[in-house]
Amino acid sequence: MGRVMAVWCPDWPAMAAAADEDLPPAQPVAVLSANRVTATSATARAAGVRRGMRKRQAQAVCPEMRVFTADVDRDARFFEPVVAAVAEVVAVVEVLRPGLVVMPADGAARHHGGEESLAEQLVDQISVCGVESQVGVADELFTAVIAARRGHHVESGGSRAYLADLRVAELNVEPSLSVPERAELVDLLRRLGLVTIGDFAAMSARDVATRFSADATVAHRLANALTDRRPSGSAVAPELVIEYACEPPIDRIDAAAFAGRRLADMLHRRLADVPAACTKLKVEAVTERGQRHSRIWRSAQPLTPDATADRIRWQLEGWLTGAGRGRSRGDTRPDSPIAMLRLEPVETVDAGELRYALTGAGLPGESEVSERARRSLERVQGLLGGDAVQVPVRSGGRGPSEQITMIPLGDEKIPERDPRAPWPGRVPQPAPAVMSRAPVSLTDAAGQPVTVTGRGAFSDEPAVVRMARPGRDATRDTWALSWWAGPWPAGMDDTGIVARAQVLLEDSRALLLYYRAGEWMVEGVYE
Repeated sequence: MGRVMAVWCPDWPAMAAAADEDLPPAQPVAVLSANRVTATSATARAAGVRRGMRKRQAQAVCPEMRVFTADVDRDARFFEPVVAAVAEVVAVVEVLRPGLVVMPADGAARHHGGEESLAEQLVDQISVCGVESQVGVADELFTAVIAARRGHHVESGGSRAYLADLRVAELNVEPSLSVPERAELVDLLRRLGLVTIGDFAAMSARDVATRFSADATVAHRLANALTDRRPSGSAVAPELVIEYACEPPIDRIDAAAFAGRRLADMLHRRLADVPAACTKLKVEAVTERGQRHSRIWRSAQPLTPDATADRIRWQLEGWLTGAGRGRSRGDTRPDSPIAMLRLEPVETVDAGELRYALTGAGLPGESEVSERARRSLERVQGLLGGDAVQVPVRSGGRGPSEQITMIPLGDEKIPERDPRAPWPGRVPQPAPAVMSRAPVSLTDAAGQPVTVTGRGAFSDEPAVVRMARPGRDATRDTWALSWWAGPWPAGMDDTGIVARAQVLLEDSRALLLYYRAGEWMVEGVYE
């Protein structure tokens, strides 16, 4: 059984923000996302600032605290010198996220005189970069990461006993080894009276698999300290490896970002052909003089094209700038421009095994539900292409269908038309709740078709709407009108006048009708 060592740098987002501004170590710092504290420095915590606080509350507790917006690019850029420092001690380093790395401990421990000696050398090496760190070691990756947060050394064979007394919430404490649904599982376990990891581990695997979600099975294996995976490379299909010759060689951050996007798209097109998704990626860069720089990135969930491009950009930006304190030992800048980039998907999963839920047990509108939906859509986008998932953006126009611009998820939200413009003739509020394109016929009391004249008026008073109900055959049902308004001319095209009208059916349904080329259709349904 192999041993795994994890190195954790506490409060990394706050540390990276402080390093970016070159603040003194004693300066209280907090990082915010959506106006809430997500990370703090030790001095800010000592003053009473806690994660989850609103910005105003945190500043009231600690007025001298510096506040920064969350920035994953900054976190990754300043973590690169730390990874480089670790790589000087051990051969294989895997980045789970900025602030946390793991590595196989067996060979390195033998070379450096044991696990405790290796841990001390890693802490000393990282301290040269001006960064504090804690080391944990155990038989499995998950247990090693949990141990690192406490600076513990778990003896071989003792992982399950070590985890047993910890709160069940520890199953969700590390985001790089969890999924958004894990929070719901932890909350459910607590409500069931399973307050420790040991309580959950005592359940039979069969009961967990039949009564809970698929992620609960994964969490149950973690709770029982069952071997998951080793932080090391494995064989990968050669056809999935991407090699890209940089012409001209890269020595600027903007060029690195462009190349990263291009490589990410190339990789995901190949993965889509399998089809497969990548959960562990090796990014390697080679300079003109032959210097090599490689990192392994691990994600708890399959990487999307955007996430892949981000990791390439983080790595290259950190290498090109040599960001961070203590550059004399942690300087990662290349000796010459980058001439070749290589992507190797070290771990892949069958795309057919992926299941993505848009909602869960949470109430609609909760931030975690929205985030889970976004992540699920990004994964679908990664498998089917950028244009496969589109989101609506408020646009300008007279009718409801014109007031929506569909753009690919992740693209800049630029509407086709300015929504702040006057738009005379715009359909009055409220807008329809449901969009439609169902054809209808509008007739007068004598059954004659009602049209819109060139002067923008009805040819006769409308009295009846005929349309097919969903699921019916071509036979149309008839509804008398209880009320109508309009028509409102919406312009002219090559077919003549275009107009809209509102009608209220005898069954109390309200419709927005659209007229063009002598035909009517339902543009929207009011609720």
